[in-house]
Amino acid sequence: MLPSMMEAVKMNPFVTPFSSAKCQGQEETKSLVANRNIAAASVPEGDSCEFGSNQYFLLCGLGGILSCGITHTMVTPLDLVKCRIQVNPEKYKSVVTGFKVSVQESGMRGLARGWAPTFFGYSMQGMFKFGLYEVFKVYYSQAIGDELSYEYRTGLYLASSASAEFFADIALAPMEAAKVRIQTMPGFANTLREALPKMMADEGLGGFYKGLVPLWLRQIPYTMMKFACFERTLELLYKYVVPKPRETCTKGEQLVVTFAAGYIAGVFCAVVSHPADSVVSKLNQEKGATAGDVLRKLGFAGVWKGLAPRIVMIGTLTAAQWFIYDAVKVYLRMPRPPPPEMPESLKKKLGIQ
Repeated sequence: MLPSMMEAVKMNPFVTPFSSAKCQGQEETKSLVANRNIAAASVPEGDSCEFGSNQYFLLCGLGGILSCGITHTMVTPLDLVKCRIQVNPEKYKSVVTGFKVSVQESGMRGLARGWAPTFFGYSMQGMFKFGLYEVFKVYYSQAIGDELSYEYRTGLYLASSASAEFFADIALAPMEAAKVRIQTMPGFANTLREALPKMMADEGLGGFYKGLVPLWLRQIPYTMMKFACFERTLELLYKYVVPKPRETCTKGEQLVVTFAAGYIAGVFCAVVSHPADSVVSKLNQEKGATAGDVLRKLGFAGVWKGLAPRIVMIGTLTAAQWFIYDAVKVYLRMPRPPPPEMPESLKKKLGIQ
């Protein structure tokens, strides 16, 4: 499916409203394919690649690797404490207590437990999450046309991000399983090199993917909120908060707006995905348990344990990810589309001047 999608994108780079204003100074030639006008765009002056090209998508994947791999690894200590609160709330009663007990048991160095599976797992996830999001957004927009893409753009963001995260979690699941075991099962393993062969010997290949369904339940709603909320928040910030048009803002000012929109999106993400996150953490700790078993054992109150540190972690994480992702686009001179505008055809239908 994906190769054919890439070919379709190559033939038909993202149409308006998502592309017409995106590559300013871009010259477009119009051609008719399947009774639909599309834009065959050349590379705008100053840009390193064409919007919607294979190179563009690959660079988006690189931006995803850097944004997710770096940020998740940076918050490993907070993630470790959060996981321990979820699986053993009697011992790790709060964030402060969790850090204190963890340092007493393993020293400051122990707070970095699980950094390797975190880095490799979330780098792979980020590549698929951001790269495929851009692919699906282009592909779905082409499928429904300009006007519906604008009118139902929130649905477009939701569908694109959900599709991308489905594949991203398949890449993440083995490393996530190893990370949770390293962080929450004393004596199991100290490093990724120790954990992987031990997991294979104990549970076989299935052990790496036993948490995949709960991971989907956690990550897909999280990513849908992350992308849709970010896109719409960014649109609203430029419309109602930023005192000047986006095109007159410096690159630095635009990155600040990106960070703010990312943090707002992150707070919503944390709340939406937290119950499933608690199930994933407990499931990977308890050998032979199912998601249903864990959910019944935790109860309604139990799935919300560790929410406060997760809000801080995910809010900061999401803001930093969008900042890094956008900064990579700036550094690599990639097309950076502004918020979508209503296409002229729709304005005429609605009688808008």
